[in-house]
Amino acid sequence: MTERCDLLITNVHAATMDPSIPGAYGAVEDAAVAVTGGKIVWLGPRKELPDCAPDESLDGEGQWLTPGLIDCHTHLVYGGHRASEFARRLGGESYEEVARSGGGILSTVRSTRAASAEQLYAAAEPRLRALMAEGVTTVEIKSGYGLDLDTELKQLRTARRLGRHHPVDITTTCLAAHALPPEYDGRPDEYIDLVCEEILPAVAREQLADAVDMFCESIAFSVEQCQRVIDCAKKLDLPVKVHAEQLARTGAAAMAARASALSVDHIEYITDVDVAAMAESGTVAVLLPGAFYTLRETRVPPVQKLRASGVSMALSTDLNPGSCPIASLRLMMNMGCNLFGLTPAEALAGVTRSAARALGLCCSRGVLRPGLRADMVLWPMDTPDQLAYEVGALKPAQSFFAGKTVGG
Repeated sequence: MTERCDLLITNVHAATMDPSIPGAYGAVEDAAVAVTGGKIVWLGPRKELPDCAPDESLDGEGQWLTPGLIDCHTHLVYGGHRASEFARRLGGESYEEVARSGGGILSTVRSTRAASAEQLYAAAEPRLRALMAEGVTTVEIKSGYGLDLDTELKQLRTARRLGRHHPVDITTTCLAAHALPPEYDGRPDEYIDLVCEEILPAVAREQLADAVDMFCESIAFSVEQCQRVIDCAKKLDLPVKVHAEQLARTGAAAMAARASALSVDHIEYITDVDVAAMAESGTVAVLLPGAFYTLRETRVPPVQKLRASGVSMALSTDLNPGSCPIASLRLMMNMGCNLFGLTPAEALAGVTRSAARALGLCCSRGVLRPGLRADMVLWPMDTPDQLAYEVGALKPAQSFFAGKTVGG
């Protein structure tokens, strides 16, 4: 009996990123992929393809097919820019000095509060399109530039709206515990009261967030204050993520691991104890080389220890107006290799399989496997190593979102 399918791709090499398939990329050469109802229903060597009657056929022309890329840590919706702070840092000021003088996150808070929802949407759309042009099919977007109820909701609603109007999956994270707003200067515990008692419950009621994040640093919030946010998120049945150990070791990574956090992000200053805790809890390490590069940091995350302990390592842009105004996940792959010592295969896993885990989405995407959503990218390349090697000229030949063509 001949099976029907919506789309059949043949004459293609599949970098499945499936760890159950031998090899760094889980490669299936001279493969065929069948899609029905937005999901992969068959994948394997073309010579083993069962009889199939596709509504649409595509000759892959010997190119490589990968999972759709996933940017699992962005601050994509914000008002204004901070180009002047870039110049100040080049002049010798540190990120912390700029922040303590009223710049940094609080500068963007002022601009974001002043912007209308339409202005935020218009500013965010080109950033999202830039990511999509590189084969990104899932993007996480955080709030955190409102620091009050109305603006946090405005950011999250804008992020949801972007997902409704573009062929990309947007997941949202409430980062209300990002910085101390000026109206709460000297009263951080009272602001955490606001986050836990008003902002997070309102976000949960409107179902505007898929997770809760917090910035645990000396210029933001303490471990104790972040633990209160974690406890609140758990009561609201929202998973947590933590900005941890970026500027100094605070103990936030271990706290996150104890809470079974989806991920800890940045982690330049994590210790052996933190790595062991993350390995035990299954918490993903999200590496953000763009912020490391932009801030000209020198402390490199302990990639070898994470690798040896079996901690999944994701890569992301951290796209934001201050420490990484770079809308290129492909560049992050290259930086992950050149600055942090990842292999090209680890870099691709970091923006597919591991990035899906960092968002709690590994059951639906991140690898090419029957039963998972057909988010896929076709690349005109000879080897998947080129994805981390070449930046700029190598572009997707075609992208698919839930089996539908969205580019190329």
